[in-house]
Amino acid sequence: MRRVRSAVFVTLALCLGAVPAAAQAANDPDDFQIVQAEPDFGLTVLPTTLRMPAGKFAFRMTHRFSRPIAGTCPDEGPKPDGCGGIGAFVENFFGFDSASRVGLELRYGVVPGTQVVLHRTNDRAIQVMAQSQLLRQSATRPITLDLVGAIEGRNNFREDHTLSAGVILSHQITDRGAVYVQPVLLFNSNPLSDTDTDDNHTVMLGFGGRWRLGQTKMYLVAEAAPRLAGFKPGVDHISFGFESRAGGHMFQLNVSNALGSTLRQVALGGPGNGDWYLGFNLSRRFF
Repeated sequence: MRRVRSAVFVTLALCLGAVPAAAQAANDPDDFQIVQAEPDFGLTVLPTTLRMPAGKFAFRMTHRFSRPIAGTCPDEGPKPDGCGGIGAFVENFFGFDSASRVGLELRYGVVPGTQVVLHRTNDRAIQVMAQSQLLRQSATRPITLDLVGAIEGRNNFREDHTLSAGVILSHQITDRGAVYVQPVLLFNSNPLSDTDTDDNHTVMLGFGGRWRLGQTKMYLVAEAAPRLAGFKPGVDHISFGFESRAGGHMFQLNVSNALGSTLRQVALGGPGNGDWYLGFNLSRRFF
């Protein structure tokens, strides 16, 4: 596994190097435009099929407050942090007084239609992802098809490595929005020992969409990621939100039943106690 980690970082370093002038010249001019139906590289967590121009960068921050919106308190015994209903949630300034799960993400275009992504969360998980577009929606082709592969490790990539492989199918609906289907297979998604369960892998089907509100720069977004087979603790990830675009910036306010922001964290699901969490995403493209 040490060799795998070394190979991943060497590949990432090479990708982040200078892109040949010929590759940049091959960029489709449309890749630099704002796509009204698909304005961002992610929904709330799951990736979209938005293309990244070669040699260009984008940044995203994900933020989830760990205090539930309306956690219930047990009838007896100590009261855990986060219980007390809506009133207690408001008194804690809508969760801002609580701890949070934060993710920082850097995205880079290697060649037209191919991008690499480095994402780190503040619980010391690191995900390295590559995404390449095989088919692009056109007048004669109703879908876009991307291949996605990722590796994630805990404790700053030192342990519990998970490999992910899947595809993203999308369809844009004029300039109003887009829908997505994302089957993903995750290998070694189980952080527990083999004595606890025989399931070490997960089959996940993500789906979701984004819909533009009239002719504005505001959108509604929703996604879910049911686990079809294998290791699937907790509840299936569900998230929805409202977002607004300002130039190359996108701000999203969302509500989720889980705190994850990587493919493996999504596959691990939510805590399963009925709690929902407030969060936001902030993204910026540098082109």
